[in-house]
Amino acid sequence: MRDQEPSPGPAEQRLTTKEAAELLGVKPETVYAYVSRGQLSSRRVPGGRGSTFDADEVAALARRNRRESSGSPASGGELSVRTRITLIEQDRYYFRGVDATELATRHSYEEVAEWLWTGTLRPGVTFTAPKSSVTVARHAVDALPEHAGPTDRLRVAAIAAAVADPLRFDLSEDAVLGTARILIPTLVAALPARGARRDEGPMAHRLWARLSGQEPDEASLRVLDTALALLVDHDLAASTLAVRVAASARAHAYAAVSAGLGVLEGPLHGAASSHAHRLLLDVLDQGDAAPPIAEELRAGRRIPGLGHRLYPGEDPRARVLFGLLEELPHAAPALAAARDIVATTARHTPLHANVDLALAVFTASSGMPSSAGETIFAVARTAGWIAHALEEYGERPLRMRPSGHYVGPKPPQPLPE
Repeated sequence: MRDQEPSPGPAEQRLTTKEAAELLGVKPETVYAYVSRGQLSSRRVPGGRGSTFDADEVAALARRNRRESSGSPASGGELSVRTRITLIEQDRYYFRGVDATELATRHSYEEVAEWLWTGTLRPGVTFTAPKSSVTVARHAVDALPEHAGPTDRLRVAAIAAAVADPLRFDLSEDAVLGTARILIPTLVAALPARGARRDEGPMAHRLWARLSGQEPDEASLRVLDTALALLVDHDLAASTLAVRVAASARAHAYAAVSAGLGVLEGPLHGAASSHAHRLLLDVLDQGDAAPPIAEELRAGRRIPGLGHRLYPGEDPRARVLFGLLEELPHAAPALAAARDIVATTARHTPLHANVDLALAVFTASSGMPSSAGETIFAVARTAGWIAHALEEYGERPLRMRPSGHYVGPKPPQPLPE
């Protein structure tokens, strides 16, 4: 990075790196990142090793950051957050500018996670958790009631792993990346095993044993690995926003992930594939999509697994997974049932199948419980949450603080009796 050499004006005021960082509410490293992106200019201190910055330029950038970090009337009052992680447009989505579906079909989940975190591909990378982290997480999860759901287990595992990590409050980039590479395998290892337990090798292989008692073939493992990579991030979904709010308050990475898991458990988010799984089983059981769909509509429920508000056309994640599922002979009945659901519903509302229905086909045909899709979603998205937390740690603290629009009784009101 080379410092630029602007000509100072007669009343130009210069700030040190520390002063500029304080005014912007970021770390000193982020100030230099602004320089490298052309958002700030800097000048070397004569005879010194530091740099100085024009005060007016820094103040203007601070104002711009505040504007871009909050909603505006033009955007309908919605929160707008600058991010370099995921872009969604025209029925496609991109991770750091690269087509996400191409990344997911050519690289493993771990490699895509590294790309999301660092912008660098690390071929063959695997994640390993220390025995101490896995042991404490397993003990905590094993203490839960038998009816605990997968997200309950993952959230407890994340909290237990945090308590076992004395360095959890170190929010430097290297420390958070180290946490990420430990946390994800710890979460998977803490889940009860349904088949032969496996704690080494690709994450998809380890996760399979927590989801199914069947012996997997390579094609099935490829579907699972690709699903994890496709679901690693999806811009500012509700759970991701919760993670960024936590990171804005400088919660450590374990706590930020726990916040995301709490939101993910909602029926309109990570649990959506569970509903699609159960509908699919009903269709397979009855041999016809019409009766189960009629029952859903009669109960006033929307048909799960169809449509997506960000994709007017086809969900690109579903397209990739359905293509891979076509290669699994044992998935043929579930695929036929999914097509029946889409065709039957099209008479009422023509909607494309989304990734939840694709996950349901995979889980239902692989001997997995209805909650398996939620588990896949949560493990995958943990990597994306870490990427967003890292990005938020470089921003002004507590910027995720919208103002409430009070609509209650006008004060002063009398004291209640």
